[in-house]
Amino acid sequence: MTTKVLIADDHALVRDGLRHILASASGFEVAGEASDAPSTLALVRSTQAHVLVLDLSMPGRSGLELLRQIKEELPALRILVLTMHAEQQYAARAFKAGASGYLTKESASAELVAAVTKVASGGAYVSLAMAERFAQSLTEPADTLPHQRLSDREFDVFRRLCAGESINQIAESLCVSAKTVSTYKARVLEKMQMPHEAALVRYAVKHELFDDESDDV
Repeated sequence: MTTKVLIADDHALVRDGLRHILASASGFEVAGEASDAPSTLALVRSTQAHVLVLDLSMPGRSGLELLRQIKEELPALRILVLTMHAEQQYAARAFKAGASGYLTKESASAELVAAVTKVASGGAYVSLAMAERFAQSLTEPADTLPHQRLSDREFDVFRRLCAGESINQIAESLCVSAKTVSTYKARVLEKMQMPHEAALVRYAVKHELFDDESDDV
């Protein structure tokens, strides 16, 4: 049986690379592509497929929110997250939102075919490096850490603030107003009991929450 795959990523070169990898292996058909959140929703609603390869950092909407909506509308569609984010916390939120697999872009060339195959067959896929991070997290204290109190959207804003993005840049990326982002920032500071943005950055560094990779890579 041919596995029909949809690809959603805002970088044309990435989509081309993924399509080439799947075309080089037997048993796969790329049935459609999308470059942002609205076109991804339109694609999954109009095109039948087995697996969606989804980038979490596309313009138009928070990736985790998009993932959750797609699973609510199309629960049978299997979703393989492909992202620059190698952080265990981000992967855990993706699986809670409905992902069936989590693969970093740096691992895609070597693991994409195996990941899509596993996810399409009903299994869950996580790279070896990420599996090791999950295993390590099981030995951590069970007490809830401040960042674990955040909602998915608050966590996304927290990550972007720590990456040095301004309020206006975050607003543009998430397609919301600067006032809305400021509200989210205030909630993050309140929930994490931090006095200012610099304290958030120090906290993220101390807990090794985020890689230094840029979303635009």
